[in-house]
Amino acid sequence: MKIQTALLSVSDKTGIVEFAQALTQRGVRLLSTGGTAKLLAQAGLAVTEVAAHTGSPEILDGRVKTLHPKIHGGLLARRDSAEHLKTLQEHQIDRIDMLVVNLYPFRETIAKPDCTFADAVENIDIGGPAMLRAAAKNHGTPAGGVTVVIDPADYQRVLADMDGPHGHPSYGLRLELATKTYAHTAAYDGAIAAYLSSLSVAEPAQDKAPERSDWPRTLTVQLKQQQVLRYGENPHQAAAFYVDQPIGAGLLGSYHQLQGKELSYNNIADADAAWECVRSFETTACVIVKHANPCGVALGDSPLHAYQQAFKTDPTSAFGGIIAFNRPVDEATAQAISAQFVEVLLAPEYSSGALAIFAAKKNVRVLQVPLGEAQNAFDIKRVGGGWLVQNPDNHQVPRDAFKLVTTVAPNEQQMQDLMFAWKVAKYVKSNAIVFVGNGMTLGVGAGQMSRIDSARIASIKAENAGLVLAGSVVASDAFFPFRDGLDVVADAGATCVIQPGGSMRDDEVIAAANERGIAMVLTGARHFRH
Repeated sequence: MKIQTALLSVSDKTGIVEFAQALTQRGVRLLSTGGTAKLLAQAGLAVTEVAAHTGSPEILDGRVKTLHPKIHGGLLARRDSAEHLKTLQEHQIDRIDMLVVNLYPFRETIAKPDCTFADAVENIDIGGPAMLRAAAKNHGTPAGGVTVVIDPADYQRVLADMDGPHGHPSYGLRLELATKTYAHTAAYDGAIAAYLSSLSVAEPAQDKAPERSDWPRTLTVQLKQQQVLRYGENPHQAAAFYVDQPIGAGLLGSYHQLQGKELSYNNIADADAAWECVRSFETTACVIVKHANPCGVALGDSPLHAYQQAFKTDPTSAFGGIIAFNRPVDEATAQAISAQFVEVLLAPEYSSGALAIFAAKKNVRVLQVPLGEAQNAFDIKRVGGGWLVQNPDNHQVPRDAFKLVTTVAPNEQQMQDLMFAWKVAKYVKSNAIVFVGNGMTLGVGAGQMSRIDSARIASIKAENAGLVLAGSVVASDAFFPFRDGLDVVADAGATCVIQPGGSMRDDEVIAAANERGIAMVLTGARHFRH
């Protein structure tokens, strides 16, 4: 069945006039509502208002306009049912073969700082979702059905199918668009449910909006499948990569793969750890990650210099690692990287010369990720029968909030290194100990059950890499429970320590620092990373 009538009613009017013109050229009658109808008429298109089509005016300030048997009957009648088609004829209801709708901008409205409760409620679309569900339900069989379009990006695909051998959108495209529609309405309802469930159940004062909480009583998460992966962490585990809609600017999910093998589950997890760490620095930085832990981090005068310094921290672990930059990668940096085995590269840009060098290593996955300030709304961890949900660890402790607790104070270079070490420690699995000197990591101890063992491992790592810890600074992601951990880093050569404080033995640890002639500053905030 060729498309005879299309109903168009969109809040996102991108490309709608051109699409309507193309439909008219193909003999399609246009129905429309409100602002969309006005826009099409101004473009010189013949368009019938829904109110004229149904014989019922819009009422209740436009809250009721498409909730009518002539709309839903035209959408829901099965094209392969003689009884349904007979009913349409008896009630003088025209088939509606295409529905082009996108919904009131509810999420955009509630994101505005000045959004009121009344604003939010008025942007809950009723008629739109009802029509979308009806049209998607009746996307039909190969014999015919309704084509439902919610995304301007699909306009050209629909037109191409209409110009194909069947003269109408194929069953495969209609099914795909119906699936997309139900995902869209589910996400829309989820956003409304999340908003309403974040409101206090206490009755508000007269003329006051309900108070809001940061934590909704019902949390709805909807993700789009970006890639089915070869397997999960291990070959016997199935896996896929899903992304938010939309993806915030600067987050890993917005990557564009320029070359290389398909990304694996572990590649993506490690790439995210590297990218989040490197984009936290304002100056040129390089981060090398292995098994979700930074094994080398450095600042530099150039990407090449930063890479060289980061690589020195732990060349052994850097083998087969993930390397991330927060600046464009040039040819000289690419030449240096090509001397080692690397799984994944991440950077905001690459020079043509750099890409030519990487092209010789066809298996290397080269990702381009735009820089941006977006942060995930939540961190989520699966547990048996539930989910742990928290805000992401975006807490920044300003330098003027550091508390000096020892007789000896750090000099300016040491203070710069302390701030660098503290930032790196945030991205190292707990318990975390990070030695730093002159803007580069010297030794990293990660993920041990006791902090003293992390301290020992960090110093061993430095020794194995041939790095000297004399005069270094140390960051600990959480407090030292006893002085023994402090003694280990002091014995290794550290002269300054940054840690949160808060232990019942803080006085003992501070006294030990004074005894060893070490400067110590407290941040008052920890960075556990499990």
